[in-house]
Amino acid sequence: MTRVTAVLGDITTQDVDAIVNAANNRMRGGGGVDGAIHRAGGRAILDDCIARFPDGPATGDAGWTTAGLLPAQWVIHTVGPRYPGDRELLVSCYARALAVADSLGASTVAFPLISSGIYGWPLDDAALAAVTTLRTAKSAVTEARIVAFSPETLEVVEATLTAAR
Repeated sequence: MTRVTAVLGDITTQDVDAIVNAANNRMRGGGGVDGAIHRAGGRAILDDCIARFPDGPATGDAGWTTAGLLPAQWVIHTVGPRYPGDRELLVSCYARALAVADSLGASTVAFPLISSGIYGWPLDDAALAAVTTLRTAKSAVTEARIVAFSPETLEVVEATLTAAR
């Protein structure tokens, strides 16, 4: 069973096997988590995205690249849905990211709250989708760490972790 934890911090500095990028379909860097990962990880991530995903993944799917200069070994890129949208695609992002982590042999993975930024997914529901999926998916990942960028987001994730026990 995957242990789900929450921390306040910067996903690009997490000492884990893999970090999850809430990417857009182009996978060429951008704003928010995607831009931060590309800036911190360097050109190697972009080059790998271009080579491995010339057309980008579909919404709800995931794939991996090198982590470049980041402390993690891999970046798992997933494309979340815009709100309002299909919640099953949001759930799929977490499930597919875990499946990719399993294929890589990653045991610790750091996640942002996918689609909760510029894509507008309500924070409470984004946290519930993350916690529920990460706790119930069959995976060899031992720790799924939800990294909150703000104290407010951390509070929501921690409340969801407590309520969903």
